[in-house]
Amino acid sequence: MQKRKYYYLIHVQYLGFRYSGWQKQPQQKTIEQMIIKTLKFIRPNAQFKILGAGRTDAKVSALNGAFELFINEQLTNEEDFTELFNKNLPPDIRLLSVKKTNKDFNIIQHSKQKEYVYLFSFGEKNHPFCAPFLANILEDLDISLMQKGAKLFEGEHDFSTFTARIKENTMATRTIEFCEIRENDILKANFFPQTSYALHVKGQGFMRYQIRMMMGALIQLGRGELQLKDIEKALQDNNSIQLTLVAPGSGLLLHNLEFN
Repeated sequence: MQKRKYYYLIHVQYLGFRYSGWQKQPQQKTIEQMIIKTLKFIRPNAQFKILGAGRTDAKVSALNGAFELFINEQLTNEEDFTELFNKNLPPDIRLLSVKKTNKDFNIIQHSKQKEYVYLFSFGEKNHPFCAPFLANILEDLDISLMQKGAKLFEGEHDFSTFTARIKENTMATRTIEFCEIRENDILKANFFPQTSYALHVKGQGFMRYQIRMMMGALIQLGRGELQLKDIEKALQDNNSIQLTLVAPGSGLLLHNLEFN
């Protein structure tokens, strides 16, 4: 007799600095691997699988990530389950909430909007403790020009220049709801520089390295290596522009997820 399945949407935070991204990989420490390991420990007799809302790269963090849990045991008390899970997770991963769903919910298909934030500072070497949170650009940057450049990404564009190893069947035309640079008010610490910045990007889906390459182009713009017209051209179909700077993963974090 086939056992009944139960479905849960779980929101999670993690600091990605010491992990090789979300997805489980052989001989690598990943967020998914640690969650599975913890689940096996607290529910040793359960059969389960998990499905993330998306993959994050090495060193990328999440303030509000999510995964779907499919399990053959009902969680009778979701608050107790969350507390037990958090007691056994490493200190750089934390469950935020557990919500029961049903078989009709799909975390990939029902993901409506994702907001990523890229945190950075420039001009001076940061305190070493900043490394997991802020990308540190040592050269001076023209923030005003970078803010103008960020707005160019808004709307529907061909982002094939802003991804790595694009496959033939990849849909590179994506829509970005908003993209802007403002002063960082998301994370603060007494060892942070007096002023740091945050690139906010919101859209339905992103390709591999897309936001990090968008940030890389903005860094080059701020350093005077690119002009606004170069970014405009890079967003056009069949352009010949090649962008090579991928901003470090440690500045990127998944800020929020919205579901239908």
